Amino acid sequence: MEVADILTTILADEFLLYTKTLDAHWNVEDAALYSQHLFFEKQYNQLFEIIDRTAECIRSLGQPVAATLSNYLEFANLTETSTDKNDTMSFIKLLLEDHQSIIDHIRKTIDRQSNLFKDMGTTDFFTGLMETHEKMAFMLRAHLNHLDGKPGNSR
Repeated sequence: MEVADILTTILADEFLLYTKTLDAHWNVEDAALYSQHLFFEKQYNQLFEIIDRTAECIRSLGQPVAATLSNYLEFANLTETSTDKNDTMSFIKLLLEDHQSIIDHIRKTIDRQSNLFKDMGTTDFFTGLMETHEKMAFMLRAHLNHLDGKPGNSR
């Protein structure tokens, strides 16, 4: 049950990040509209896959999936914050913060999961999620650095 609760929090965070990425996809307004529109679309598609896999993981533990907006807001660590501007840089900064928050949360969860519950299958699932978010954050940083005119893609 406790593992399903951990997964529910992750699911809620993923759904909020998915929604924020859709917001960026739909509302970005700057010179790079077309390329950013496609970039955000790729990101929200990746997040949808994460959401689906996370929900299936909860079901595989024999627990129901909390699948309402009010449930997501109740269980999430992330918030519904939005940007004041509809420009690429503002959206990317917001999304990058959320990815980093999820990465940090999953990193803590991995330690607890493997040590307390000895559940290596779910621990492996968490590790995969963290790696996916790290790659997505890397791409957001690369776009941000490009917009700032900075060379490289350092973390």
